[in-house]
This record gives sequence, structure tokens and C-alpha cells, in this order.
Amino acid sequence: HVTAGKVKRVTVGMGIVAVSPEQALTLTGGEVTCTPVSVGNPHAVVFVEDADAAPVDTVGAQIEHHPAFPGGVNVEFVHCIAPQKLRMRVWERGSGITMACGTGACAAAAAAVSRGLCEPDQPITVQLDGGALEITVSSEQYVTMTGPAETVFEGDVAVC
Repeated sequence: HVTAGKVKRVTVGMGIVAVSPEQALTLTGGEVTCTPVSVGNPHAVVFVEDADAAPVDTVGAQIEHHPAFPGGVNVEFVHCIAPQKLRMRVWERGSGITMACGTGACAAAAAAVSRGLCEPDQPITVQLDGGALEITVSSEQYVTMTGPAETVFEGDVAVC
């Protein structure tokens, strides 16, 4: 039997992240520059001036299916709103706009560190539509993610 508990903060080691050089993509309506990042799954981080106004639904869908990413890609629209603080919205491959993406937040933070927008070895707050995560990217590109963990289901499982 699983029972509901208090909300906890949990830190998870996400492993080594690989940040590639910026890449220009030609899309319907113009060109977009993204930073490809692998966090075990593929991401394209697009830095914008206002994440809340970014065309996540149209541009995100185009980047997801762009030939540069033959297997598809998650797309993060990121605005550096203060030192060590990012605002991010996400288009997840196969799902569309979602409220949050942990690997996407890690990719966004790693891309921000690689561009010199955030400092390594210091916590970076990534504000998503679904809440905030704290990401730390070490100088060696090792990423940890800290965020809330709460019970969302309670039930019994029959074991045969």
C-alpha cells in the first residue's frame, strides 16, 4: 500500500551533459539559432528575449521535426531573467507543449553555462510553467537537479 506523504525536495544526479556548438536552422518564416544539448535525450535550446511570448507551438513543432534532428528533439525556449535564473517553456517531442521537463531544464542550464550566461558550480533556478527546478552544472559538465517530489497517486497493487 502506498500512502500520501509530505512534499519533499529531492536531488538527482543527471550525469554528464554534452553541449554542441550553436546551430542555425532554416524554418518557415525565418532562421532560428539553437544550442543542441544531449542529456541522454536530445534537446535544442533556443534563447529568446521573452519565453512567455515565444511561439512555442509553431516554432517548437518545426524544430522537433527539422532534418537536423532526424529522431526528433525536445525544444526549450529560454530567457535569462537574472544572474543564475532562467525562465523556460518547453515543446516535447511527441507531446507538444508541456508544463515541465527535467532533462530540458538541465539542457537549458548547461547551454546557459556554455554561453557564459550563468556560472558553473552554482545553483541555477529554472522557472517552468509547472514550477521551479534548481540545476547545477559543474565545470566538468556533470548536472544535478533539485526539485519538489510529491505523491500524486495512492493505491494498492495485487501481487500474484
